[in-house]
Amino acid sequence: MRQIRQSRKLKDVRYDVRGPILVEAQRLEAEGHKILKLNIGNTAPFGFEAPEAIVADMTRHLRGSQGYVDSKGIYSARTAVAQYYQSHGLKETKVEDVFIGNGVSELISMVLQAFVDDGNEILIPAPDYPLWTGAVSLAGGTPVHYRCDEDNGWNPDLADIESKITENTHAIVIINPNNPTGAVYSPETVRGLVDIARRHDLVVMADEIYEKIVFDDAVHHHAAEYAGDDVLCLTFSGLSKAYRVCGYRAGWVMISGPKHLAEDYLEGLTLLANMRMCSNVPAQHTIQTALGGYQSIDELIVPGGRYHDQIKLASRLLNEIPGVSCVEPRGALYCFPRLDPEVYPIEDDQAFVIELLRAKKILVTHGTGFNWTEPDHFRLVTLPDEDVLTEAIGRIADFLETKRS
Repeated sequence: MRQIRQSRKLKDVRYDVRGPILVEAQRLEAEGHKILKLNIGNTAPFGFEAPEAIVADMTRHLRGSQGYVDSKGIYSARTAVAQYYQSHGLKETKVEDVFIGNGVSELISMVLQAFVDDGNEILIPAPDYPLWTGAVSLAGGTPVHYRCDEDNGWNPDLADIESKITENTHAIVIINPNNPTGAVYSPETVRGLVDIARRHDLVVMADEIYEKIVFDDAVHHHAAEYAGDDVLCLTFSGLSKAYRVCGYRAGWVMISGPKHLAEDYLEGLTLLANMRMCSNVPAQHTIQTALGGYQSIDELIVPGGRYHDQIKLASRLLNEIPGVSCVEPRGALYCFPRLDPEVYPIEDDQAFVIELLRAKKILVTHGTGFNWTEPDHFRLVTLPDEDVLTEAIGRIADFLETKRS
């Protein structure tokens, strides 16, 4: 009998956040080991619960959510999203500009499948959220990574972006606040990125899922603000992180700019939305309540709030380890520390994090899993409470002590 093989379309597709390191963690768990999973931003296991009003709203609508709905989403959810952007200065946003999806992850794949032809180049930050790179490859496109500058607070290198644009470049992805680095871009940086898109006739794809998770004096700026009416901008966001409902899968994409020039593309996107019938209906009913109700996220991102205090603690403890440096995150839920190659001469960072996992029972993600080019970083989720986080980073420090050259 012939062997059944995976599609050749998966040849260049990776998602190392849940890759071989997770397989090894599951093997260790099967042997009876307790693994602290700091590889993925999943809020529920760390004691973060959804606002009660959101849970109650979903429960109340369960009986009426048994059938398919409009493939673009229920009217109340799309209206709430449109009104949210209107209140943030994007006054031309309409209900028909909004697609609801099973989280941003599904929408990224849908948007790219509808947009990318074989060989089209899409500019993606390095480091990135790896779904963007994988989804571009799966759609037949070519991911081209532009470098973010660690010495400049992980801001994108605009000159590097310009140097990588060719006649086959079709779009630029902006991840702000950034996963994995925690950078929050200044208005000048966001304007600079959009201006590049304007000069080169590129579509902007703005991943803003962490827009409400910013610390201290950091302020999030929507790329669509600067795209105006002459740059097509697709803005992605959702409820998972700010409202602690990762499992509900409730996200959206909002289209702004010269939509009259994108009618053919939007027809294709609507076709794909129709093909998946609709997104999770019970979760859609929570969007209006989430966006219109009390914003409990505001308590978590200020001093004394868990999101704020834990990311500050993690950054400080990592910087205290010899040979480790961590740009203090200004947003999101992660630290992306650097291991000085002269102190830690790591050649294979995936092997390094697997060795850490086996030795200390802590699961993190290697930096090259985020399409960073050198094996000198890893990403750590900062969701555990302070005692657990302190213990975890202490174990990492003990492990690194055995690795110093």
